[in-house]
Amino acid sequence: MDGFLIRLGFSLLLSFSVAARALKRKSVDSSAVLVGIPIMVIHMLAGYRFAALLLVFFSTSSKVTRLGEAKKRATDAEFKEGGQRNWIQVLSNSIIATILVVIFARITQGHDRCLDSKDSTVITALLGGIVGHYACCNGDTWSSELGMLSSAQPRLITTFKKVRKGTNGGVTVHGLLAAVAAGFVIGVAFALVGMVTTECSADIAKRQLFVVPIATAAGLFGSLIDSFLGATLQFSGYCTVRKKVVGNEGPTVVKISGASILDNNAVNAVSILLTTLITSVTCMYIF
Repeated sequence: MDGFLIRLGFSLLLSFSVAARALKRKSVDSSAVLVGIPIMVIHMLAGYRFAALLLVFFSTSSKVTRLGEAKKRATDAEFKEGGQRNWIQVLSNSIIATILVVIFARITQGHDRCLDSKDSTVITALLGGIVGHYACCNGDTWSSELGMLSSAQPRLITTFKKVRKGTNGGVTVHGLLAAVAAGFVIGVAFALVGMVTTECSADIAKRQLFVVPIATAAGLFGSLIDSFLGATLQFSGYCTVRKKVVGNEGPTVVKISGASILDNNAVNAVSILLTTLITSVTCMYIF
């Protein structure tokens, strides 16, 4: 019990510290803080490796979001200084992983485990899903934020025709490479922290490194799925008054692509879910 209270106290202290810094830097708004703190505490209590993935995703995505803000302000109709995510964005990027880490904690009683289907297919599937989740989130964010800074004009993923920057489903080589790098970072974080928090046999421990290329692929795959959904199920149009790409139809908006079926948060949630499922199944077969 004392160990749990110490862990809870540390979780709360770290969560409030991260939230206060993020709020000061305008990476989130107050609604995101109210949702983000419980999510961070849950991740910490479920396992330090999960908290590490959440922190790596949040810190790196916040940094790339702040890069080139002047350029993004000129092209992004929904630009916000610092990125300033709200509670809906926080939930869409964390709810699936949060559910998985809670299930993992209930099964393992808070003890970290290795990716090893011979030991437990369920545990391996859960761990793979969590990796895929954050690889997708990180890949999508890096791809969008860094791709927007590319000097190359994006191409619509469904037709490969050149489109304006900010068009949903527009991709660049720089953006796709950024997604690969983002997934790689998540994989490395998971593997490195796991060396400290898990106890595996020598053979199983070596196999854990396969999570790095899997996460790398998940970062790219998640970004591609997000782009495809954005190009087809999310509306993009050019506003002749604001001179920017917008996501809403209107009398001054000329359609570029997509349909008004999903908004950006829904697109993110669907791409995360698909990547989570595919990565989970992949890990069940590989480990």
